[in-house]
Amino acid sequence: MLSIQTIREQTDAVRQACTDRQMDVPIDEILRADSEHRTLLGEVEALRAERNRASKAIGAAKDAAERQQMIEAQRAAGSELDILEGRLREADATLTSLLLQVPNLFDERVPLGGESDAVVVIEGDGRAGTEQAVEPTRRAADDPAPPEDASRRPHWEIGEALGLIDFERGAKVAGSRFYILKGDAARLQRALIAWMIDVHREQGYREVYVPFVVKEEMLVGTGQLPKFAETMYHDVEDDLWLVPTAEVPVTNMYRDEIVAASALPIRHVAYTPSFRRERMSAGRDVRGIKRGHQFDKVEMVQFTDEGASWDALEQLVQDALAIVRALGFRYRVIRLASADITFASAMTYDIEVWAPGSREWLEVSSVSNFLDFQARRANLRYRDAEGRVRHLNTLNGSGLALPRVLATVLEQYERPEGIEVPAALRPYLGGLELIEAQPAF
Repeated sequence: MLSIQTIREQTDAVRQACTDRQMDVPIDEILRADSEHRTLLGEVEALRAERNRASKAIGAAKDAAERQQMIEAQRAAGSELDILEGRLREADATLTSLLLQVPNLFDERVPLGGESDAVVVIEGDGRAGTEQAVEPTRRAADDPAPPEDASRRPHWEIGEALGLIDFERGAKVAGSRFYILKGDAARLQRALIAWMIDVHREQGYREVYVPFVVKEEMLVGTGQLPKFAETMYHDVEDDLWLVPTAEVPVTNMYRDEIVAASALPIRHVAYTPSFRRERMSAGRDVRGIKRGHQFDKVEMVQFTDEGASWDALEQLVQDALAIVRALGFRYRVIRLASADITFASAMTYDIEVWAPGSREWLEVSSVSNFLDFQARRANLRYRDAEGRVRHLNTLNGSGLALPRVLATVLEQYERPEGIEVPAALRPYLGGLELIEAQPAF
């Protein structure tokens, strides 16, 4: 969260950031709550100081009657203090609740606007081995589509024709927006997960296996709650939430701890399924396996000191791109605009790959720098070389999100005889080079 000091001292900047994010945030109410909190805190501290002085005076009093009179006076003052401390706790809870509604400030390099105002900063082709920075940047919405290849089919046609994806039985088992991967498609999904984790381990990330459910306060820490509760699955009986991303359990691993500066940066990679209650209408945009309520994802998370997070953000992008390049995908990196970055993010890059059959750019990674925003909410701290305790900076990035990666593999690697297995994945599939049509059962 933003500190109340930031809101007090940079009120206009905070207001403008909320406007640019197209969010309605009760800044005036926060300032009033802060004023009430500070007034009560001053009164409580004054009474506590008076109580301490009176206690010393009582201890020093020689006359018993005088001492008793002073004790009675302190009892009355104590009752008043109890009432004020109760009011202070309520004011503190109110202020904290309001502060949780304030999004992060975003970096000045973030373009203003909505989804259509994102800009392309890098473009490349993994198969050709080419990549270039886009300078000056251009709006992603104005980016021309790559040339059409009439031989390419969308992955949902390929999946059904080869018996790799069973949409009908998936919906029968769990409802709309669920599907079943069959035979070698399921193996391919599993191979992608294992290979991606291994690539990131070689990049210096330490693998962790985390719970797929979390407590409510973990989601508050990373910024999904309270604002986005309607997009998540909640087990009411045990008050646990299915993870929307591995970011949540991994980021909260060091909650309420103080790590040594010498341990930084801390870099983890984790696989989890992800669960999101997306509101989706019928149409081309949701065909196939591109958007569902359950999907697999490999996630990278970094913890840095406050001076290192911007360099770490650029490295995270490169670490995710290593997967994209190795799969031979055509890709672009876009910097999201102010109203499209996440609530907690100071800057976000999306990595998109070109799906030649469905002829669209598919987001396979979102890479964000949260600065100390999540750390303040989750109480993530480190002790610097001078012994001072500071808040960590946190970052994460998909490395990568599986459904769309799998969809693009099917579309790009379809051959007349089946699906060619990308070379990097063959060791994970026992040397299999071609996925052919699967048995019906």
